[in-house]
Amino acid sequence: MRLSRYFLPVLKETPAEAQIASHRLMLRAGMIRQASAGIYSWLPLGFKVLRRLEDIVHEEQIRAGHIPMLMPTLQSADLWRESGRYDDYGQEMLRITDRHNRDMLYGPTNEELITDIFRSTVNSYKELPKTLYHIQWKFRDEIRPRFGVMRGREFYMKDGYSFDIDEASAIHAYNRHMVSYLRTYERMGLQAIPMKADTGPIGGDYSHEFLVLADTGESEVFYDRSVTDLSLGDRSVDFDNVAECQAIVDEFTAPYARTDETHDEALFEAEVPADRRKSARGIEVGQIFYFGTKYSEALGAEVVMPDGSRKPVEMGSHGIGVSRLVGALIEANHDENGIIWPEGVTPFRVGIVNLRQGDTDTDAACDKLYADLTAAGLDPLYDDREERAGAKFATMDLIGLPWRITVGPRGLKEGKVELTSRRTGESELLTPADALARCADIYAGL
Repeated sequence: MRLSRYFLPVLKETPAEAQIASHRLMLRAGMIRQASAGIYSWLPLGFKVLRRLEDIVHEEQIRAGHIPMLMPTLQSADLWRESGRYDDYGQEMLRITDRHNRDMLYGPTNEELITDIFRSTVNSYKELPKTLYHIQWKFRDEIRPRFGVMRGREFYMKDGYSFDIDEASAIHAYNRHMVSYLRTYERMGLQAIPMKADTGPIGGDYSHEFLVLADTGESEVFYDRSVTDLSLGDRSVDFDNVAECQAIVDEFTAPYARTDETHDEALFEAEVPADRRKSARGIEVGQIFYFGTKYSEALGAEVVMPDGSRKPVEMGSHGIGVSRLVGALIEANHDENGIIWPEGVTPFRVGIVNLRQGDTDTDAACDKLYADLTAAGLDPLYDDREERAGAKFATMDLIGLPWRITVGPRGLKEGKVELTSRRTGESELLTPADALARCADIYAGL
């Protein structure tokens, strides 16, 4: 993409309503614009990041054996009355009456709808296990939406639902999700710590939240410092292997890590040496639940067993806040000049800055570099505007591309361009071919 043709409405001044870094920077970098309180339009740069995250989520869900689908945003209130949650959910649920006076709602989650789909299509234990998921817009009518996409009313979420024949199988589904989530967050360049959590309106008695440590987090968290040393890295995982998945879950949940809702100070002090006890703020970016037969019993989701009897299936639900992750990533990756995207989620892999637009040799070198990077699948953003160099550098710093190639007449006289890391600020002079090869190596395997 050439910046002269792109839609990137950056702001020089910080909007007064933006209270945290991610909100400020998403507005300034032209990623989002507010449509109404807690509801945002995702402009091209923000939408591109959102799609990067969505692709990673899909890839890791499918790797774990989960099946994608898509459910509607509007649901019948009758299903929620059947489960008993319609009146319990509170004012966060947006309730609607259609032209035929049927009660509808804008779904905040999909346990009822997916259970209805399951009960009408699956009859035998032989068809289990199944895990279905989708990524879709949700709505919760927050009383005080704030912090941009971190606490908006409309949000983009992956929610998945597992159906199993017994508790042991359901726990494996839970573990499979935990491992797949750990992989997902690591690929995004985030460390999301699984913490024992309250189940809230979803229900059940077994749940973990995934939290990214950040000063602007809405939750107070307490944890053993050793948990921050854990990483899956590049290890391969067999998601069908019950023992292997359980071992990874044990590894990541053995150190004490809890939100303030489930924190036990006496246990914390008994289990964790004083020099490893930490408290901080955390941003929730996902949560998994095992709730047994809560919904299957209420909605009659049963399967026929070998002896002819009928049994309600064991269920769990598992969510990742895709749009919220954009904010969390920025909270964890920014400086005074702007965003610093991890390589796995950056909207463009490489930025090209032409220091002398209109100069025949510089234009030709930039055009060739742009074509070569594009051919290599490195998705460059070429700043070909008639702007001073300082303005171009400021834009690149603000939007946070991890790598920048600067091309100017002085360097070209020696056959060199400048490759700069956004995160470290370090630069080196390379031939255009070597700069291309370096970028290709950086992004190999991502």
